[in-house]
Amino acid sequence: MSHPDVAIEIKGLEKTYKGQKGAPDKVALKGIDLDIPRGSMFALLGPNGAGKSTTINILAGLVTKTAGQARVWGYDIDENPRNAKAHIGVVPQELFFDPFFTPLEMLELQAGMYGVPKSERRSMELLKAMRLDDKANAYSRSLSGGMKRRLLVAKAMVHNPPVLILDEPTAGVDIELRQHLWSYVQELNAAGVTIVLTTHYLEEAEELCDRIAIINHGEVVACEEKDQLLARIAEKEVTIQVSEELRTLPPSLMALKAQLNGGNSFTIQYDSQTMNISGVLNAVSEAKLTITDMSTRETDLEDIFLQLTSQKVA
Repeated sequence: MSHPDVAIEIKGLEKTYKGQKGAPDKVALKGIDLDIPRGSMFALLGPNGAGKSTTINILAGLVTKTAGQARVWGYDIDENPRNAKAHIGVVPQELFFDPFFTPLEMLELQAGMYGVPKSERRSMELLKAMRLDDKANAYSRSLSGGMKRRLLVAKAMVHNPPVLILDEPTAGVDIELRQHLWSYVQELNAAGVTIVLTTHYLEEAEELCDRIAIINHGEVVACEEKDQLLARIAEKEVTIQVSEELRTLPPSLMALKAQLNGGNSFTIQYDSQTMNISGVLNAVSEAKLTITDMSTRETDLEDIFLQLTSQKVA
């Protein structure tokens, strides 16, 4: 039974690729469970080979799963494949095009394959949104890599799906175009489209997404609200500069395992759940030092990603 507030529902999804010429089988997915809420901006993260693209390709109907269940907008991908595909748009990693089709022809053909009536097609509207309207009638082989990437986004949206999956969409795209792409994606999300994103730019996921799942070795190692995930590691870091020259650290700072950076600067790492910044400042005061500058650094998504994906999986 599917849940009406869930856009994508995955239960016990497994995928094993058969080994070629006597090579051992490769287990890509080891029974993952994921619920992606409708209307969310959801990040699916993991190292190369973790299983992200395999999961996406199964949802898109490009790869056959070994076991488990998957639903898109309430439709089982096995029992109702046409309905499932009609409710999802996928922007793949690979830039694959027929070089002899123009962008406009490509979108019109894609819309026809999804059965979109001519009167309801939005090909030029999508090209304009992707800043490709001036290339509507150019051969796609003449487009730059960034243009091709944006054309894939337009192609995924021709049938107006309520779920859009972007697999590394900003790879090879310059900063300006990346910002434009995210602006458009945020507009789609504000209009109710569920966005699922994979990216190697962790700052993008941290800035854009409200919920994050991390996959490693074919298993989900974390899946929760972004703020909850960031709160997992309570470690903070403060770097303090004082007016006095420091050759050694005073006892009050040694007790906090401060690290001398040289000259008149030192760094302290502390657990915010057991100590706050006032404890650090008290130790500095006890050492009779005069603070001239101070900077702090809190846990970010990269810290958590590295911690979770560096753990050995037996």
